[in-house]
Amino acid sequence: MSSVSSLSSGSFGQNVVLTQPAAKSVQIGQTVSIDCKANPTVYHYSGSQYYLAWYQQKPGETPKLLIRLTSERLSGISSRFTGSGRGNGVDFTLTISGVQAEDAAVYYCQTGSYCRD
Repeated sequence: MSSVSSLSSGSFGQNVVLTQPAAKSVQIGQTVSIDCKANPTVYHYSGSQYYLAWYQQKPGETPKLLIRLTSERLSGISSRFTGSGRGNGVDFTLTISGVQAEDAAVYYCQTGSYCRD
């Protein structure tokens, strides 16, 4: 079994608290969803997009930005990684399909206006 972990992350100026599960363990090939709940709501960008991003951090490495603005996957990031939200600015999910051994990492959700270049 490979361990895919997530830890709590911080916030920025508006004092949003983001809550995530402590850890998840899944088998290779499975699909895993990591939830992130904001309190109060995350700043809205446009449509169904909010200023919510997901990072992946592997041991000994700096965090890598996977997804910004709720669901916008960065160039070079596998389509196995999908970000989504319920459109309420509170509930967000990172889904990893077909989990691979190299996906074992800490996953952070983060909010802030950095999300758009």
